[in-house]
Amino acid sequence: MKDPKDYIVFPLDVPTLNEAMNLVRILQDEVGLFKVGLQLFISTGPKVVQYIKDSSSAGVFLDLKLHDIPDTVKKGVEAAARLNVTFVTVHTYGGERILRSAVSGGGEKTKVLGVTVLTSSDKESLRDLRFSGESVSDISRLVLHRASLARKAGCAGVICSGLEVAGIKQRFGKDFIAVVPGIRPTWSVISGDDQRRITTPAQAVQNGADYIVVGRPIRTAPDPKEAAMRIAEEIRTVL
Repeated sequence: MKDPKDYIVFPLDVPTLNEAMNLVRILQDEVGLFKVGLQLFISTGPKVVQYIKDSSSAGVFLDLKLHDIPDTVKKGVEAAARLNVTFVTVHTYGGERILRSAVSGGGEKTKVLGVTVLTSSDKESLRDLRFSGESVSDISRLVLHRASLARKAGCAGVICSGLEVAGIKQRFGKDFIAVVPGIRPTWSVISGDDQRRITTPAQAVQNGADYIVVGRPIRTAPDPKEAAMRIAEEIRTVL
């Protein structure tokens, strides 16, 4: 059975290599993957990826949400694969052709995950983007449509909210990876949160999530290691 800590993806949402290194040292035994996003990767480049791989047993989730012409995306994923990262993300709204190019760039080493609808998005923000009808009234329909594009293109899985993960697992099977951001333990919910479609760690895993992305509740805790252990224990209760 998968260890509870291996469900946890911790995003290194900090601006410098030193800050990232410090968090890796604290959490290296408490999480399954470290997520490197745009801010840190632009700031440090591959150095942070190499540091994680050299100093911990955790994998690397390179969350760049690539979106460009197919050949550019393919070359970007090829570069990520040379870093031996576990996952790299690509926006699904680029369409099946871009997703297929991404998958071909990942080869055997690096799995491509399609970003469906950002967990910061809600009905109002989708209307701002000129979406209408069922895509707005039922966001899960839009998520499932984009997940189907990712599946057809050969992606290993998708990024979705905990509200849609059960539907994705039911439709595409247990082997289609579901990574759920927007995770907020009940003890960490704050007012003014920029995440809209949120779930607790236990809810997400119980609904079928293979990985959960938990950042702020760990990073801002007085004791980040203890917070990560607390989340792992919550996951353990539903396994």
